[in-house]
Amino acid sequence: MVSMKDISKKVGVSVATVSKALNDHSDIGKDTKQRVRDAAREMGYFPNASARTLKTNKSHNIGVLFRDEAGNGFTHDFYAAVLDSLKRTAEDKGYDISFINSSGSVMDMKYLEHCRYRGYDGVVLACIDFNDPDVVELAMSDIPVVTIDHVFNNRTAIISDNVSGLRDLVTYIYKERGHRRIAYIHGADSSVTKNRLASFYATIEELGGMAPDEYIREGVYRKPEVSYNLTLELLGLRVPPTCIIYPDDFSAIGGMNAIQSRGLSIPKDISIAGYDGIRIAKVLEPRLTTIEQDTDTIGELAAKKLVQMIERPKSAIPERIVVEGKLLRGDSVRKIEGFA
Repeated sequence: MVSMKDISKKVGVSVATVSKALNDHSDIGKDTKQRVRDAAREMGYFPNASARTLKTNKSHNIGVLFRDEAGNGFTHDFYAAVLDSLKRTAEDKGYDISFINSSGSVMDMKYLEHCRYRGYDGVVLACIDFNDPDVVELAMSDIPVVTIDHVFNNRTAIISDNVSGLRDLVTYIYKERGHRRIAYIHGADSSVTKNRLASFYATIEELGGMAPDEYIREGVYRKPEVSYNLTLELLGLRVPPTCIIYPDDFSAIGGMNAIQSRGLSIPKDISIAGYDGIRIAKVLEPRLTTIEQDTDTIGELAAKKLVQMIERPKSAIPERIVVEGKLLRGDSVRKIEGFA
């Protein structure tokens, strides 16, 4: 079994220098670090995880608590992309990712007990019931925690800018495309939904428009069958909307199917828009108008901030970091002539 002493002999530096180089200490030069790492890789050196934990009092393992209520798991395009970015960034910094059992804690443990049992250095909370007492207990514990798309008092949160995203989308539909009868099928109750819905109402009001109650429908994220039925209800109104905004791009597919079932054309007869900017939205016909969320940055920041809290706890300041999205105009919202 290759040891640090073997590497030190090969490279011609001390064992202490080898240890610092492998652990990315700042007082070791880049060239020395690279020579040590190249030698370690060439010789097949792997650190003993148990010994490393005893020495550093860290497991170098991050727990992720993730479960969407619709039961989509890793088929959830937005969170799958965020977690992939989180995983890549954490691994680059020497940490492994483990997913916390969210369907009933192991051995009847609460989430906090489970995290301590597994020895996680820190935890990321994403797409979970943030009102669950067990989740709140974990978030408020002494374990470093970063949340995604939810804010806990005095905890670091990485937030997609849902307020600006919905504002940009509505402004484009209203001002640039001339629509005045805009319906909104929003997702189930959550902080994300509340922010988007409030932004929808505020933007319509600022633009001088109206948002009738009959145009606002509660749907479910990533449930095309729900959006299908709600779309039929909106199309059946005495004065139907000219544009429908959906809670996410996947749900918009259900709306498209409903519209086509009525023999209508998008965007000639009715316009639609989604949210998220997932890959399928860019290949649909017509291409979907939507807001593309910056999943790479969200996942990367969540990992970097959590590692900072783990490794430099005394200087870690709780932050609320808002990540902006980008409007993708697509082809699914037609321009109505006669409006500025």
